[in-house]
Amino acid sequence: MTDAFQAERDAELAEAARKLFAGPIAFLKSAPGLQFLPGADVPEVAFAGRSNVGKSSLLNALTNRHGLARTSNTPGRTQELNFFDVGEPLRLRFVDMPGYGFAEAPKDVVRKWRHLVNDYLRGRATLKRALVLVDSRHGLKDVDRDVMTMLDQAAVSYRLVLTKSDKVKASELEAVRAATSAEARRHPAAHPDIIATSSEKGGGIAELRTAIFESIL
Repeated sequence: MTDAFQAERDAELAEAARKLFAGPIAFLKSAPGLQFLPGADVPEVAFAGRSNVGKSSLLNALTNRHGLARTSNTPGRTQELNFFDVGEPLRLRFVDMPGYGFAEAPKDVVRKWRHLVNDYLRGRATLKRALVLVDSRHGLKDVDRDVMTMLDQAAVSYRLVLTKSDKVKASELEAVRAATSAEARRHPAAHPDIIATSSEKGGGIAELRTAIFESIL
């Protein structure tokens, strides 16, 4: 494949992704258990991350909406899977998984989260990609590594996405990116390339849209 052909293909993918995310996107439903999942009729891309990693902000930036993810943050939905329909006609669904890593979370809440997420990951044939969000200011934590291992064991392809990249110096960001990429290469289901994003500044958002679009082709 020539460089010119690759560049043309990349541009076409980026434009197709832009059009998809510029179209209709709407909250579908919350699912507190597998029996409440929507029909497995379209590809799904799941978002995972520690609490306060910036997941809602990233979802809003990806979709050019200010309050899309706010629906999933209403009381009572924090430990549920939240589904969003993307495209008209419907092309894919986003799955906003409950945040993990609450230091003060009761053990039964943590257990419920693990069972719900693990059951979903292992049993959802339409799940094409998971995105594990990592705060650029802190890098990978043990709770992130636990989720990565869970995804490895479920044989779910996933990609690490750095959030809040505008909050650190460029040199620090590159160090976190390199360390995160090195660790990703040791996990069988992880994509080795890391995408750094800034919901506030827009950095990496177009690249992430393209990566999501490419994952469902």
